[in-house]
Amino acid sequence: MPNFTIDQIREIMDKKNNIRNMSVIAHVDHGKSTLTDSLVSKAGIIASAKAGETRFTDTRKDEQERCITIKSTAISMYYELSDDDMEFIKGESDGKGFLINLIDSPGQVDFSSEVTAALRVTDGALVVVDCVSGSIRRKLMANTPKGKVSPESGTVGFGSGLHGWAFTLKQFSDIYAKKMKVPAAKFMKRLWGDQFFNAKEKKWNKTGGEGYVRGFNMFVLDPIFKVFDAIMNFKKEETAKMLEKLNVKLSAEEKELEGKPLLKKVMQKWLPAGDALLQMITIHLPSPVSAQKYRVELLYEGPQDDPVALGIKNCNPQAPLCLYVSKMVPTVDKGRFYAFGRVFSGLVETGQKVRIMGPNYVPGKKEDLYNKSIQRHIILVDTYANLCLCTLPCVALEWKSDPVVSYRKTVTEPSNQTCLSKSPNKHNRLFMEAEPFPDGLAEEIDKGDVYPRQEMKARARHLSDKYEWDATESRKIWCFGPKGTGPNLVIDTTKGVQYLNEIKDSVVAGFQWATKEGPLCEENVRGVRFNIKDVTLHTDAIHRGGGQIIPTARRCFLACMLTAKPGLMEPVYLCEIQCPEAAVGGIYGVLTRRRGHVFEENQVAGTPMFQVKAYLPVMESFGFTADLRSNTGGQAFPQCVFDHWQNMSSGDPYDPTSKTGGVVAATRKRKGLSETIPPLDKFLDKL
Repeated sequence: MPNFTIDQIREIMDKKNNIRNMSVIAHVDHGKSTLTDSLVSKAGIIASAKAGETRFTDTRKDEQERCITIKSTAISMYYELSDDDMEFIKGESDGKGFLINLIDSPGQVDFSSEVTAALRVTDGALVVVDCVSGSIRRKLMANTPKGKVSPESGTVGFGSGLHGWAFTLKQFSDIYAKKMKVPAAKFMKRLWGDQFFNAKEKKWNKTGGEGYVRGFNMFVLDPIFKVFDAIMNFKKEETAKMLEKLNVKLSAEEKELEGKPLLKKVMQKWLPAGDALLQMITIHLPSPVSAQKYRVELLYEGPQDDPVALGIKNCNPQAPLCLYVSKMVPTVDKGRFYAFGRVFSGLVETGQKVRIMGPNYVPGKKEDLYNKSIQRHIILVDTYANLCLCTLPCVALEWKSDPVVSYRKTVTEPSNQTCLSKSPNKHNRLFMEAEPFPDGLAEEIDKGDVYPRQEMKARARHLSDKYEWDATESRKIWCFGPKGTGPNLVIDTTKGVQYLNEIKDSVVAGFQWATKEGPLCEENVRGVRFNIKDVTLHTDAIHRGGGQIIPTARRCFLACMLTAKPGLMEPVYLCEIQCPEAAVGGIYGVLTRRRGHVFEENQVAGTPMFQVKAYLPVMESFGFTADLRSNTGGQAFPQCVFDHWQNMSSGDPYDPTSKTGGVVAATRKRKGLSETIPPLDKFLDKL
């Protein structure tokens, strides 16, 4: 039975500082659902003996049969911190009890929309990484902001999801800190990195040497290895002494176990995964009160000072209702659904009138916008007293959409003419040209090797030396875009233009607008350099204000792209596939049909497994895993991560029968744009 009551859950729902909303995310087959069992077991919802085997959050029959998560599943748990642990809470709290709303999400690329929806209604994530997948582990630690994830801060756990044990460095520091009479938070720093301890001299240093052992090895790994060695080598007397020392008590039946079964039971009792993970989640994840302060800009696109934005920012129950629906759960009545979601502000009440904005809703328009009454609001409780996140109205709506892939607009040749755009009052003229970036520059901007706040002379020297750009022009970069940091540049190549600096901000605003919504299908622009060739301005400042220059600059930038042989760039996955040698042939067939390209194949040292590395266009990845497994007898296991953008070379974007043209047409239709690409004369003016 659960170790909490419905009354406890309902009471703590009003304590916003003591709520944690989180997702469990990882790649396929890395053990998310298996690890989640340990958390559910700690909450008393399933027996601890079944943790790691039940896959409690795989609620569908096909999920249980295929051992794979297809749909996100939510579960709520109650957890109490000890008095000592409460000292690690940095923000405000209201008592020692915490409500943890957890969503177990799928890892398959095919079901990535489920992950996206889960992340929008949660404030953080537990990222599960299989230690076998070294490449993914390395990429995680390179791509994580410094200080956000680090073992010495207690935000990284180690263990076995299948066997139900895990630990953070906090668990071990709590043990040793009392013996050494030092604060646990301070001792945690000694358990990771270049921290070496001499047991005889009782001294630490950062360089090691004779008699010094790394702190992590001495205080963490050695005790674990000794337990493994004693149990797996059937050293019964030594095992008994260690269990007594570790204060691990076994039942009469458990004492009869040997080998792996005994090891699993001992590790679960000594280092229970549920305790370590729930403690880590509660201490380090932000509450809605903290998270919504910085998430509001991403959650709400309207003015950041209006009542809705302020309500979300302050997590205010008295503000207008703002609820994000992440899932539609079918009811017994055909065509009717429970709308499952998270309340960011306001209160949900039965009979309340709400505006429902569907996935295709565009602000200011009436399409996909509904006004409905909430028929009832409920907290779902199943036979295990499993409580879900706040749920909302039976609404007779069914939302369906095809998978969406984001593309980038680019140019492949320099502009075939200098483009002119005149301001609405005809008193100002902008002359510009566009050209593609040299290979590698866009990637350098993405990685931060070339960036907006970089010292101007150093950046100009880099661009002129590596890409042979004119050094004088390279010092006159006005901005990056879109969003001020993207891989596009606008450069002043004019000479002797009066009042030019006075319109710089307006031109930059038009540039940001144009690079965010390119001319082909309003996708972001990538890898384009815009050169301002000449400017003619009215002598009176009132006639060259932002209202005159911004739309003019945008039109000129768009015209430049249309005159520079526009094209599309598509995202590409790096796909790493592991399989036995007999299945390699089937992999090549599947990848070839999906425009994939194998660039490396090798045998994993010391195993009969082969690893195939390939590039796979994201638009070809839907259904890829199922296709791959059906053609390899289920023996191939893929891992896909975004790697780079590449030009779509298959066809003319103006030809709807070509691959590229079809993508442009489909994207324009999805966004509610006109069927045809706007003609050049819409943006280009004549002298």
